[in-house]
Amino acid sequence: MTKKVSIGDLINEFVYQRYIMANNHIREYFTKIKVPEYIALGVISENSDNDDIYEGKTYLKDLADTMQVPIRKISQIVGNLRDRGLVNWSYDGAGDEGTYVVITEAGAKLITDQEEKLKDYYGRVIEKFGTDHMIQLLDMMKRLETVMSLELDEKGGSSDDETAE
Repeated sequence: MTKKVSIGDLINEFVYQRYIMANNHIREYFTKIKVPEYIALGVISENSDNDDIYEGKTYLKDLADTMQVPIRKISQIVGNLRDRGLVNWSYDGAGDEGTYVVITEAGAKLITDQEEKLKDYYGRVIEKFGTDHMIQLLDMMKRLETVMSLELDEKGGSSDDETAE
C-alpha cells in the first residue's frame, strides 16, 4: 500500500535532498577540482583509455551531450581544464570538422588522485548502505532522470539548469 503524501511535500523533500547531496556531502572531497570539471575530466580520461577509433580524442559536442549541458558551458569547463594543463585542446581540419580535447599526464594524475579520495569515502558509505541498495538507488535515479527529461522535452523546456551547480 502506498503512503498518502502530498505532492508538495514530496517536491520539497526531493529538492532538499538533491541540494544536500550536491552541496554538503562531497564538497570537502573536491579541493583541487570542481565537480563538473571532475565529471568532464573523467569522461575525457575514459575516452583516452578506451577509444582506439578517435585516438583518445573527446569532441566537445560529445562531451556536452554526455554531460547534458550547453556547448558554451562545456567550452568554459574545458577551458579551465586546459588553462591548468589537465587537457590539450585542439581541432580537426580548419576547426570546422570538430573541436576536441585529450587528457594530459597531469590530468590523468589528478583524476586518479581524486578517484582515490572518493573511493575512500564512498567505499565506507557503500559498505554501510549496502552494494545492492546503492545499485537500486542508482537505477532509480537514472529512471527518474529519464522521466524528468522527457517531461521537460514535452513541455518544450530544457534540462540545462546552470543554476544548480
